[in-house]
Amino acid sequence: MDANRGQKGIQLLLAAEQEAQHIVNAAKNAKIARLKQAKEEAEKEIAEFRAQMEADFQRKLAESSGDSGANVKRLEQETDAKIQHLRTQAASISPDVVQMLLKYVTAVKN
Repeated sequence: MDANRGQKGIQLLLAAEQEAQHIVNAAKNAKIARLKQAKEEAEKEIAEFRAQMEADFQRKLAESSGDSGANVKRLEQETDAKIQHLRTQAASISPDVVQMLLKYVTAVKN
C-alpha cells in the first residue's frame, strides 16, 4: 500500500506541476496580449496626433500663404513708391549734376 500511496503522491505532484505550467502559460499569453493591445493603442494615438499636427500645419500654412499674397502686393506698392521718389529726386538734381560735369570737363588745368 505504501507503494500505491507513493505512486498517487507522484501522480498528484505531476498533475499539480502540469496545472501550474498551464497557469503560467495562460499568464504569459495574457501579458503578451495586453502588450500587443497597448502597442496598437499607442500606434493609434500616435497616428491621430500626427494627423492633428499635420492638419494644424496645413491650416497655418494656408493662413500664411494668404497673407503672403497681401505682403507681396504691399511690398510691390512700397517699392514702386520708393522708385518714384528716387526718380523725382533724380529729375530735380539732374540739371545741377549736368552743369557740374560740364564745368569740370570743360575746365582746363595747366
